[in-house]
Amino acid sequence: MRTPKKIVLPGSHKKAHAAPDTGTLDRSEAIEVTVRIRRKKSIEHKIGSEDRISQKNYEKEFGASQKDVERVEAFAGQYHLSTAEVDLARRSLILRGSIADMEAAFGVKLNGSKDTDGNDIRVREGDIFIPAKLKDIIEGVFGLDNRPVARPMVRLATRDGQVVSHAAAPNAFTADQLARIYGFPEGFNGKGQTIAILELGGGYRAKDIRNYFKSLGIKKPSVKAVSVDHGKNTPSTPNSADGEVMLDIEVAGAVAPGAKIVVYFAPNTDKGFLDMITKALHDTHNKPSVISISWGSAEANWTDQTMKSMNETFKAASLLGVTICVASGDSGSSDSVNDGRVHVDFPASSPYVLACGGTRLTMNGSKIASETVWHDSNTSAGGGGVSEFFPLPDYQANANVPGSLNSRFEGRGVPDVAGDADPDTGYKVLVDGQQMVVGGTSAVAPLYAGLVARINQQKGKSAGFINPVIYANPSLCRDITVGNNNTTAANTGYSAGPGWDACTGLGVLSKF
Repeated sequence: MRTPKKIVLPGSHKKAHAAPDTGTLDRSEAIEVTVRIRRKKSIEHKIGSEDRISQKNYEKEFGASQKDVERVEAFAGQYHLSTAEVDLARRSLILRGSIADMEAAFGVKLNGSKDTDGNDIRVREGDIFIPAKLKDIIEGVFGLDNRPVARPMVRLATRDGQVVSHAAAPNAFTADQLARIYGFPEGFNGKGQTIAILELGGGYRAKDIRNYFKSLGIKKPSVKAVSVDHGKNTPSTPNSADGEVMLDIEVAGAVAPGAKIVVYFAPNTDKGFLDMITKALHDTHNKPSVISISWGSAEANWTDQTMKSMNETFKAASLLGVTICVASGDSGSSDSVNDGRVHVDFPASSPYVLACGGTRLTMNGSKIASETVWHDSNTSAGGGGVSEFFPLPDYQANANVPGSLNSRFEGRGVPDVAGDADPDTGYKVLVDGQQMVVGGTSAVAPLYAGLVARINQQKGKSAGFINPVIYANPSLCRDITVGNNNTTAANTGYSAGPGWDACTGLGVLSKF
């Protein structure tokens, strides 16, 4: 067999895994990878247009071409890789084959290792290689390395090491209470809308959902699970990722109980995350109009190809009229990276999502007494900052986004909006039968997803990409001007102030 000339796939470089190799990898094991293929034509001329495109026409105009798929399949066949799935709208070709054949096809060396929970994983270091003749066709290859890529942006309220119950949290809220406090449009419940919630672990129990909404006196929303890449709804214990899943469902459902809630479950890998996003966006059966994402990690932890490919998917959402709400992080300016530098979280740093930051809200009766930046410790604070990867988007041109404190790079500013996220003034939820009070910007993303669902119902059409609208009309937001998110060892970060800031964005949004 003639070996094709290969080149580095741009952006595919992967850092070495922190844990040592275990030497336990079975190279005859079959695995799957997702190959992302170029669009038939650019969508750049459509960005910012108020014109919407249907799923069918999107695939026809901007999906992958069958010819490109066949070119990649021909290459894969030379290495005994078979096609498991093709989706032209998602621009995804899923290949299946042994680890040994994948290594040969993509010029990588895979090793066995352990993740932080002690689970067996595959890891690689360095670049992926592809045939030179496919350099303009293949945009990314995902799934060779299956180490975890993201964490849930959730924080439990605890006291003396114990989870705080509802009765012991007089300053906590339910999401329907917050919707009234913040002035979300009344008389609307999201009817006719579908909210997609993306999860990289955990699960929910139908009994908890029934009991929770009964306790609120709210009709239980419709909730269903969708499996992506063999991910499953697998509830276990209250201190697991179940807390994230139930928080997302209960917050979105309390704000928009008339909306259908579809929870997509995928493995916590770059392939799983990407496949879940593309699956939800192009789901022609459930048809989400808003997507809520409460998982992420510092930009420094991602490969360039992953950030680019996910960002291109968010870009497509703007054409399809789908709003993407993303948690901005729960560790302040360090974003859980202990190198003394500031970091911003991805996917919140994508210019095509609504990045949702965190506040601390206190009430005086039915009136807001104060609302400041959430920052309760050196490791617990609302995420925000300036991207080192994505340039400043046009809609933030007049927002006075500073250069990154690391490099002065003029990047995308995070977040765009904010809402209550401090665990001490957090959200009353029910997880695996246990009452909890939970905070984190994880709660803010589904809170705003519920708001968007209400407004979509109110206006009779999907809002889609709302960032240009709110930045052109910053008075739509109630500004938060007090506090900072400094959590690095050097106590560096960003401070709130009049107008946009890298702690709470434009502030609290209630209409647009």
